Parts: sequence; structure tokens; C-alpha cells
Amino acid sequence: MHAQEMISTHPHVRGSVNTALARCIDECYDCAQSCVICADACLGEEMVQSLLQCIRLNQDCADICTAAGAVASRRTGSNEGVIRLTLQACAEACRLCAEECERHADMHEHCRICAESCRRCEEACNAAFQSVQ
Repeated sequence: MHAQEMISTHPHVRGSVNTALARCIDECYDCAQSCVICADACLGEEMVQSLLQCIRLNQDCADICTAAGAVASRRTGSNEGVIRLTLQACAEACRLCAEECERHADMHEHCRICAESCRRCEEACNAAFQSVQ
């Protein structure tokens, strides 16, 4: 877990890392990458018109995951309320994106892989939400 290793070096953390939050950060960035690639792959498919909602949700999810990863990575000062709201938004975006990608997973392997990434991120965001007070 790259985030855990980096955060553990932060002077305000002093080695005490919220492992659920660190895992969430890694999952957020992984999911964002999967969503960007899935949206691009959808654009390359012959029946792109039938994938418009999938593309939209991929793009939204990627942006929210990137924002959630960045907000959760900051350890200077405190802003737990915003972190928790961002994690909630990210979990919801991941849930919706996963549901849409699952609709296309039988026909498009990139959608299957993306749905799995979204589910892992949703789970990690929910766990991190519970760990942030």
C-alpha cells in the first residue's frame, strides 16, 4: 500500500496511520484509473451509443475518486467532516458506476474489470468512512 507508506512518514502522523483510510486512498486512485480506461474503451466500441450512460458514470466516478483520494491524503490540519462527505460521495459514485458496468460486463471485459474496481473502492470508502471520526 503506497499511501500507507507515504502517510506514515508525515510529521503530523508520527507513524500512526489509519489503515482503512490508507487502503481507501489506494483504491480511489486505482478505481479512477480503471474508470478512465473503461470510458475510453467504451468510446472505442462499435455500439458506443448504447454505452453513453456507462461512459458518463465512468467519467463522474473517476473525477470523484480522484478528489476523494486527494482529500483523504492530506494530513496537515483536520477536516474530518469534508473527508467523510467525500468518502460518502465516492462510495455512491462507485456503486452507481459498478451497477452500470455490470450491465455490460458480459459483452465488454473492460466493463467487468471496472465494475470489480468500483466495488472494491466502494467497500474501502465505506470502511474508511467508519474509521474517520
